[in-house]
Amino acid sequence: MRIDIVSLFPDFVAQCAAFGVVGRAVERGLLSVHGWNPRDYAEGNYRRVDDRPFGGGPGMVMLIDPLRASLRAAREADPTPVKVIYMSPQGAPLTQAKVRELAGRERLIVLCGRYEGIDERLICAEVDEEISIGDYVLSGGELAAAVVVDAVARLREGVLGDAESAVQDSFEDGLLDCPHYTRPVEHELGAVPEVLMSGNHAEIAKWRRMQSLGRTWQRRPDLLDEAALSKSDRKLLEAYRAQLNAETGTRGPEASRPAGSEA
Repeated sequence: MRIDIVSLFPDFVAQCAAFGVVGRAVERGLLSVHGWNPRDYAEGNYRRVDDRPFGGGPGMVMLIDPLRASLRAAREADPTPVKVIYMSPQGAPLTQAKVRELAGRERLIVLCGRYEGIDERLICAEVDEEISIGDYVLSGGELAAAVVVDAVARLREGVLGDAESAVQDSFEDGLLDCPHYTRPVEHELGAVPEVLMSGNHAEIAKWRRMQSLGRTWQRRPDLLDEAALSKSDRKLLEAYRAQLNAETGTRGPEASRPAGSEA
């Protein structure tokens, strides 16, 4: 997979992609990350890439032509069909489903804005989709682009040592992940749940599913549509609630529901 980054700081994203799982993917030739700096395509002695916004107001807006030229160069660097995404707080939220969709492509161009953003005309003409990593504002799109590169790369075939690692991640099935434990079995902070030591894979899977359902109900009730759960999932969730109530000394499932939850 090839990902091109259009940014005033393309090396920043490339450096982020040089570590960990993504770095190993690059070393093994499963992923390549290329940077394109709009300033290299700007004209004049000062290589200007921004100007004041029409209508007044603070900040600067990135110019059309340097960005358009850098996008053109990125497109022409490889004949593979490519999708252009713009990292913007006004974009659609980045979800695991969207990450999986992007990971199914062979090429991406990620456009990173700075200052007050990019001239809207360029976005309308050159961008296929705007994506946001959260309801907050960063100084530029580079950190968001690095998030996309990492999230997408790890879903590419062969990147993770065990493909099941991605399948079991939070949000893959719409739920949060279950808790995980490793050695030692006994520690001053607590013991590993006995079921995980039992060797009974059916019971382990059942416990993990119950924990996943329960954690989602507690921490992200907005993700949990109980009406759509299977009969077995509803039973597991009720068992989780009953266990939680017994541990906390409360009565009934309503007592352990987080404040503000509608689940």
